[in-house]
Amino acid sequence: IFLNGVWIGIHRDPLHLVRLVQELRRRGSISHEVSVIRDIRDREFKIFTDAGRVCRPLFVIDNDPTHERRGQLVLTKEHVLQLEEDHTLPEDQKFGWKGLLECGAVEYVDAEEEETIMIVMTPEDLEVSRQVQQGYELAEETDPNKRVKTPINKNMNQY
Repeated sequence: IFLNGVWIGIHRDPLHLVRLVQELRRRGSISHEVSVIRDIRDREFKIFTDAGRVCRPLFVIDNDPTHERRGQLVLTKEHVLQLEEDHTLPEDQKFGWKGLLECGAVEYVDAEEEETIMIVMTPEDLEVSRQVQQGYELAEETDPNKRVKTPINKNMNQY
């Protein structure tokens, strides 16, 4: 385990530790600007809290195997309705961007963390990935005007 590049210790169950720290970040217990990186090949878990890292927001997919909405966006219609109601509420009661961060629907990811996570570009890509993981055969695309996509790797694993 490294904190801002300094070795601080080891852990017997890195997957559990990574999920725990990610959950703490998504719940707001630790800052949303903290970067959490699990490098499986080098067997390292890195946490960066320093300033100056460029981050971008991404929608979060629920990966908890015990949840009913596993494999779906954390963002729900209820969140969107709360955002729509914001224009009628006073400033201190608005849900807004801060609400999306606090409920874990959106998180900030820096460039190094981005290299170690799986990112889909559209909800359609998420659905196709889910079908491939369940063993379904996908039909060949015949429309020449359709968006060019990277072929899905059937042997892809999530760690």
